[in-house]
Amino acid sequence: MLDFAIFWDWLSFAVRWLHVVTSIAWIGSSFYFVALDLGLRQRPGMPAGAFGEEWQVHGGGFYHIQKYLVAPAEMPEHLTWFKWESYATWLSGFAMLCVVYYAGADLFLIDPNVLAMSAPTGILLSLATIGVGWVVYDLLCRSPLGRSDTGLMLVLYAVLVFIAWGLTHLFTGRAAFLHLGAITATIMSANVFMVIIPNQKIVVADLIAGRKPDPKYGKIAKQRSLHNNYLTLPVLFLMLSNHYPLAFATQFNWVIASLVFIIGVLIRHYFNTRHARKGNPSWTWLAAAVLFVVIIWLSTAPKVLTGDVKASSAAQIYVASAHFPAVRDTVLGRCSMCHAQEPSYEGIYHAPKGVMLDTDAGIAAQAREIYLQAGRSHAMPPGNVTHITDKERALLVAWFEEAGK
Repeated sequence: MLDFAIFWDWLSFAVRWLHVVTSIAWIGSSFYFVALDLGLRQRPGMPAGAFGEEWQVHGGGFYHIQKYLVAPAEMPEHLTWFKWESYATWLSGFAMLCVVYYAGADLFLIDPNVLAMSAPTGILLSLATIGVGWVVYDLLCRSPLGRSDTGLMLVLYAVLVFIAWGLTHLFTGRAAFLHLGAITATIMSANVFMVIIPNQKIVVADLIAGRKPDPKYGKIAKQRSLHNNYLTLPVLFLMLSNHYPLAFATQFNWVIASLVFIIGVLIRHYFNTRHARKGNPSWTWLAAAVLFVVIIWLSTAPKVLTGDVKASSAAQIYVASAHFPAVRDTVLGRCSMCHAQEPSYEGIYHAPKGVMLDTDAGIAAQAREIYLQAGRSHAMPPGNVTHITDKERALLVAWFEEAGK
């Protein structure tokens, strides 16, 4: 029990680290190529088929880059494909979903006060929402609506708002935000895997065979790439939101998520316009700031944080432990001044990460985290501000290990 809990926590850390690294690689290359594409310029005397070029300087060297809308007359011997960053990001993200939300479904995925279901049912529903999200998006892009970039994006936004609302009626607020991010990230990665790269391979195959490639494949790939560009910032917010209960654990959480997409679009529009040398739309920052203030207001009006009403069946074993009365006294005395519906510790106005430790159910639900954060490590309380003793930490360890046997 001891070895498994510690191993699992380190596994979660490792998968999260991998996901952050791969995300940086994917987002970095994506932002770079969008900026490069928008900054291309034409000049007399360019090679046949070349659409534009740009000179860049970095790391003490100069780079001369040319873009072909279809492909050059002859394919080079070496061709670098930018795809593995996307695939690795999705795979590591799915691994983290399994490690954190599927393995801990009773705590992080399912809220009986939202929708009572078993852990297997919750996991299947999670997988279904991710898969259906991609199918709906892809069908809309392939429909006649896909011929209008603006019309398509407006409809897609309406679909995302509906998904945001629907997810908050299926899972915990934390899981709802995570799944909205996972659905969006799946759309982005599937765009690369199922549309952009296959279309580019068709073009390459036509060139090798001596056929003239159809420009439609490039046009389709560019539309999907544009969507990926505008979806990146909202996905980052949603993936980080699990650290901020004022975002995911309030009554209007689905509205907050919907507004985040608009903020992301506004910020990307600013940079895209600047990179294309088409002006300086500073108004986008003002609009984003106004929406952010609206989000702050929504998070506290009314002030309603979600929380467990009774301990889940999995957490009952910790309530039934002979150690629990002493553990409850320790937690209430050392932790609940911050982790409560109405924190009493000066400067703390909302329970950190939405963790409530002022009830038996709340303590039992967080047994594993109490064990890791305050028993096996000294992470909590921060700076040991409540002076928890070594004897009390040992009690927390004994409680968790004996109850879990």
